[in-house]
Amino acid sequence: MSGERAAAARNNAAWCDIVCESHGLSGRTDADAWSVPRRSPPWYPDAVTLRPGVAAETLLGRIDPGPGASVKDSFADLDLRPYGFRVLFTAEWIHRPAADRPTDPMGEPGPPLTQVGTPDGLATWAAAHGGGELFRPALLRDPRVTVLARHADDGTVTGGAILNRSGPVTGVSNVFTVAGDVSPIWSGLRAATTGAALVGYEAGDDLAPALRAGFTTAGPLRVWVRD
Repeated sequence: MSGERAAAARNNAAWCDIVCESHGLSGRTDADAWSVPRRSPPWYPDAVTLRPGVAAETLLGRIDPGPGASVKDSFADLDLRPYGFRVLFTAEWIHRPAADRPTDPMGEPGPPLTQVGTPDGLATWAAAHGGGELFRPALLRDPRVTVLARHADDGTVTGGAILNRSGPVTGVSNVFTVAGDVSPIWSGLRAATTGAALVGYEAGDDLAPALRAGFTTAGPLRVWVRD
């Protein structure tokens, strides 16, 4: 088990816990996993494993395992098919060491990413992202969380991302652009996070821009869902 993979999984679990807490859901974290006993908000799992070899029965006993349940299998070593689950998608954990400078082969990052600091600003950001009411103002009051946006000259949100700090790493999630290539957002993130070791995960076509931005893969993960 690589240290980067374990750090990425733990950081992601912390972010899931923050989102659930903003929706009034209290999570539980121990050496095995993070979990919530009731259904998590859309796009978020009910459990995230934090080490390999977690027993499926034990993990499912911590959540509501009925229809709609989902599990982030951080080490891609669970088999939840006997319990009625299927693999929703696979992805790669990613990691980038702390950098002293934001310069790299991708060139200039373009207009800077700026921090979203007000509920109205968050609502505008969330509408552009597509998450709507998933992202609640409580996120702005959490010192571990930074919501970043890129704006056009007329003030329109054209892209953004979310950072969450846990221990020695900062997680990157919800990287998006309204139109075109997302690479400039990744480039802007490098400029905004100089000096921080970054972790996250990406899948499919979304992985390549992260790799071009200096990230490397740290191991696979799977997300299971019960229809």
